[in-house]
Amino acid sequence: MSFYRPYVGLLALDLLCAFTISVITLALPLCVRHITQNLLAPGTPNQMRDIGLMAGLMLALVAAHTLCNLFVDYQGHMMGARMESDMRRELFAHLQRLSFGFYDERKTGELMSRITSDLFALSELYHHGPEDVAIGLIKFSGVFLITLSINPALSVVICLFLPLMFVYSLHFNRRMNRALRRSKQRIAEINEQVEDSLAGIRVVQSFANENLEQAKFDAANERFVQSRRQEYRAEGWFYGGMEAFGQLMTIVVVVFGALAITGASLDLADLITFLLYVGILIEPIQRLVNFARWYQEGITGFQRFMDLIELQPAIQSADSANGTAPRNCQLELRDVCFRYSDEHAAVFTDLSLRIEAGEYVALVGASGIGKTTLGALVPRFYEVSGGGICLDGVDIREYSLRTLRRSIGTVDQDVYLFAATVAENIRYGKPDASEAEVIAAAKQANAHEFIEALPQGYDTEIGQRGIKLSAGQRQRLSIARVFLKDPPLLILDEATSALDNESERIVQQSLERLIENRTTLVIAHRLSTIRNADRILVLGDGGVVEQGSHAQLLARGGAYARLHALQAAD
Repeated sequence: MSFYRPYVGLLALDLLCAFTISVITLALPLCVRHITQNLLAPGTPNQMRDIGLMAGLMLALVAAHTLCNLFVDYQGHMMGARMESDMRRELFAHLQRLSFGFYDERKTGELMSRITSDLFALSELYHHGPEDVAIGLIKFSGVFLITLSINPALSVVICLFLPLMFVYSLHFNRRMNRALRRSKQRIAEINEQVEDSLAGIRVVQSFANENLEQAKFDAANERFVQSRRQEYRAEGWFYGGMEAFGQLMTIVVVVFGALAITGASLDLADLITFLLYVGILIEPIQRLVNFARWYQEGITGFQRFMDLIELQPAIQSADSANGTAPRNCQLELRDVCFRYSDEHAAVFTDLSLRIEAGEYVALVGASGIGKTTLGALVPRFYEVSGGGICLDGVDIREYSLRTLRRSIGTVDQDVYLFAATVAENIRYGKPDASEAEVIAAAKQANAHEFIEALPQGYDTEIGQRGIKLSAGQRQRLSIARVFLKDPPLLILDEATSALDNESERIVQQSLERLIENRTTLVIAHRLSTIRNADRILVLGDGGVVEQGSHAQLLARGGAYARLHALQAAD
């Protein structure tokens, strides 16, 4: 209900129009009754004038009815769309606050389904719910009271149909809702399949497995068709049955009305009025049943919405978070322990190390030892299980997340660029940067020359994930982005391991400029790229097993020397 609060004025007008629509609908048959019963009687004075006045009144009522319907259909739907937009905005903002651990367990296609199709059902409920209930109850009550005043016996006969119609509609409405929930699950599965296949389209085509992906999609698509078949079957029975009930009620009114006319307990004008009200009676019943359907569909979407909204981000800023950014970024790990979950083995146990402000430290070790994980712990993408990480002597949990992450620049092996222009991707490091600042950052990252050679230069669209660029070009753009951000602490995670020798040389030059006068932690795969590190830490099962300069570690003949010898042999 809280989502109605910003639109309470619009809701009130919507319900007022719904009330007006209901009253006019109930009044029109009474106008017809007045004409047929009173104005058509022989010898009625001013007959033509009065019929004209009633015609004018009925036209005015129809005009008012039309205007109110236009308001309900347009503004009512817009109210629902705005509320849907508010919820989608809240959900998107919440998803951005959830930690990496959440996304490790969720599929993008499923989340897309929740933020789009699930909330559309809620939009329809927010719009149709109040007005359908208001119109349905007013019309239903009005029809019952008016027909009861005209002929109680015939009114009771009509009411005998209502329990049957209610039970019938409830049964098939439930079947529709069950089928609807299944179809929602199936469309989410299709979203997951499409997202997975298209995101990996290069792998699909490189293995010539288009037929395999098509078969997987066809299976998911067929499950969706089956769920829709069940939904449409129940829908057909529902609407067909309701129409049949309406026709049966008309037949009963005609037959019993004819008998009543022969018995002189009902006149023709009242029979015509009854038939008009029977036609009206079906609509409010359908509205109330539709509301039950919208409610079931909407509440399913709402529960899925709340499942995400109620998830508390695993990593949050403390209430008394420090908004002052660290200056020197002296980095220290104190007895850090970490595991991804209770089911996983510990990645670190009592890991301690210290990196002085402005020091260039490289971290090496066997694959899977936890180097990348360590790089993700410093910006609090994951939370330590024990111990603590400090910047300038302050535990990183005491900084606000925004302050902490604005102080850290990361360059990963797997570069992510947005489907935007070159300039927009670089400016991501500083959204309010001027054009001159963007160009200066690109020059520092050795990217300016290749950018200028692109068809539209800095305004060139680079495609999803920067697919129109080479790996080295993408990496240089990511470095330019960090240059523009200008953080005091850098974490470089195997930033050149996927590049060819020429690209590596160019990227390495830009990285060396980036490292100057910054505290730097380099997670290295190629040992040749870290010869100039002030200190190299060798990570093993027991934590840091060796440390020293490149020359010192080679002379020692330990783990680092063995790694170096293996790479030299390769």
